[in-house]
Amino acid sequence: MKNARDGRARILEGALRRFSQDGVSATTLARLRQDSGVSVGSFYHHFASKEHVFGVLYAETLRMYQDEFLKVLAQAETARAGISGIVAFHIAWCGDHPDRARLLFGERPPRRHEPGGPETAELRKGFFGQVIDWWKPHARNGDLKHVDVTTCYVLWLGPAQELCRLWFAGARTPGQAEIETLSEAAWLCLRQTPES
Repeated sequence: MKNARDGRARILEGALRRFSQDGVSATTLARLRQDSGVSVGSFYHHFASKEHVFGVLYAETLRMYQDEFLKVLAQAETARAGISGIVAFHIAWCGDHPDRARLLFGERPPRRHEPGGPETAELRKGFFGQVIDWWKPHARNGDLKHVDVTTCYVLWLGPAQELCRLWFAGARTPGQAEIETLSEAAWLCLRQTPES
């Protein structure tokens, strides 16, 4: 039983590194088996395909990111603290988990082929529901704009995500000045402004 668990863990660990390094499309099933050191039979005992491995890793990583995101958001005492705190969290999380960040925010299949299947769809639904629950009172109070989820995500984390992509591609590590600039930019984009 222990060897079976070890084999599955080795496949996932090797796949995470390989997907991060080469991308999902360029990674072959043979390479995943070679990296993990498992036999063909052992691989198929745990996973049906390369896409299955990716789906499991993706769902696991998405849950990890979302859980930590929601903890940061729950601790925010103001709308501005929430917006700024999440920008800083996103950049720090990507730095702490670069392989997982590349997996989560890099190469993405079309939505109709959601990695992880129904489990991932449910994770997203629950996550965005909790973010909306945090957002609505701030919008009613006049602190945050009334925006749809997609626009909110792009304005809130789009620049931070692009900064992380550049960082992973070889740009210098972002410093506190960049984090503060992006946090302020997100706040200015998402706060409600009085009508003139």
